[in-house]
Amino acid sequence: MIINHPLLGPRDRQEFTYLGDACLIDRPDWQAGNAMDQFYEYVYLRDDPAGEHRELWYHEHGDRSWLVVTRNTVTHEITNVELASDVARKQGRSK
Repeated sequence: MIINHPLLGPRDRQEFTYLGDACLIDRPDWQAGNAMDQFYEYVYLRDDPAGEHRELWYHEHGDRSWLVVTRNTVTHEITNVELASDVARKQGRSK
């Protein structure tokens, strides 16, 4: 599987470490009244979809960047790759 890194171009999947669902970028507010429930769902409850899915990948053997990879979990086709920092910035979660 080849991941088209936004800065470095096409890279072999073996350079990366898979973390999980990209929703991990949406960390709950620890000061919210229902923070315990939100963190329980954030840490323990995950979807396991068949089809297109957004995932976090870490470029461990490269520039050590975090990527959000949109991949079909059935065919492994990658349709989009973005820097996680850019995704977080678009969501107003980073400077």
